[in-house]
Amino acid sequence: MPVCLTKGQKVSLTKDHPGLSKVVVGLGWDVNAFDTGGDFDLDAAAFLLADTGKITKSEDFVFYGNLTHPSGSVQHLGDNRTGVGDGDDEQIKVNLASVPDNITKIAFTVTIYEAEQRNQNFGQVNNAFIRIYNEETGEEMLRYDLGEDFSIETAAVFGELYKNGNEWKFNAIGSGYQGGLAALCANFGVDVE
Repeated sequence: MPVCLTKGQKVSLTKDHPGLSKVVVGLGWDVNAFDTGGDFDLDAAAFLLADTGKITKSEDFVFYGNLTHPSGSVQHLGDNRTGVGDGDDEQIKVNLASVPDNITKIAFTVTIYEAEQRNQNFGQVNNAFIRIYNEETGEEMLRYDLGEDFSIETAAVFGELYKNGNEWKFNAIGSGYQGGLAALCANFGVDVE
């Protein structure tokens, strides 16, 4: 039975699972019935951050345009353009053992592609969640359902994995941003062309 988290709650992944190294972060969502008529394309991404809370190089931003971090520690499993169906809509694999030493935090985000042109926002998204499961056993370890806290936001940080000494922990964040992917990139130090 996974641990179900509330916003702001932190939990250790590795304390109760010694030797855990390979996890899959699943992100999912549904689009509500009052949509804008256009397809919703939500995109998950991972920002590998140093102590500063910023990336150290552009490859520390893993998304549909850069699927694998150079270290091989973080791998995006591909873009789902509709969010149709149950379960995870997008997945990101993390090998905790091979995350570079200078990376202390990995933030998992979701943005709405072309949100402004399509007049879409997270207020039109339901049942958003992030979950982490053990890649080797398939055991779901934790889950955070974001609830219906959003209205006009076009980007959200769902949660983050972070190093605390020798432990990896997870923080359920659930904070929204206006300005889509550009706002997240600015927040995490990614230069946007």
